[in-house]
Amino acid sequence: MTIFDRAGVSGLLLVAALVLPAAALADPAAAPLPKPRPVEIAPTPTPTPASPPANPPAAAATPAPAPAQPFQPIDPNVAIQKADDYFNSTRTMIGDFVQISGDRRSEGKVYVQKPGKLRFEYAEPATLDIVADGLTVAVVDRKMATQDFYFIWQTPLKFLLKDKIDLVRDVSVQDVTSDPDNVTITVVDKETFGGTSRIKLMFDPATFALKQWEVTDPQGNETLVSLFNVDLKTPPDPSVFQIHSNRLDSSSSRFLNQGN
Repeated sequence: MTIFDRAGVSGLLLVAALVLPAAALADPAAAPLPKPRPVEIAPTPTPTPASPPANPPAAAATPAPAPAQPFQPIDPNVAIQKADDYFNSTRTMIGDFVQISGDRRSEGKVYVQKPGKLRFEYAEPATLDIVADGLTVAVVDRKMATQDFYFIWQTPLKFLLKDKIDLVRDVSVQDVTSDPDNVTITVVDKETFGGTSRIKLMFDPATFALKQWEVTDPQGNETLVSLFNVDLKTPPDPSVFQIHSNRLDSSSSRFLNQGN
């Protein structure tokens, strides 16, 4: 299972130092010794018990720990705006991903160049790559030497590929939840291939960077993708987005031969 189901595009991160100063010693000048004098031993006084102080000092009070601040959920409108800001400010991405679909786990590299270009490169033993060249999404099976093609707008990838995102206008926002670890925005996209998909977008509460997304496709299959080691500054090599075979015409569902 991949981000795309081959039948219907399912779903698709004290050092311390001690300085010891040196001491300078001077030799004292020589001097004659004085004559010895007899030693007088004074009588040892009898010790008397010490009287307790009239007002003994009070023990220092231990300050009470500051009470923990209760978690404050983020305002949903603020969360949506922060999500839009993140998507619209992110122009490129190179990172690692882990994908879980049912009981299957796969991983690989992800490359993004806005607008419209993306590559999911799966590590072995998986044999698939997913490539978007700005117009078409190709699901490439390296083992079978086949490619399936979809329009970008038919897939859940628009959040990573669209030049400008407005969640309220582009999809239907169903829910916004937050906890100390995640801010989750759940949306419904009715334009995906095969019907309606539900997508959970999960962000880091501190930086609002996208951490994960979970897609439930029209058939009910769930796919969770987690991002790690994300680099938002280095542009990907343009060659990773090339599709070297047939692709869909933007105005119809027929294939056009593009050559190699």
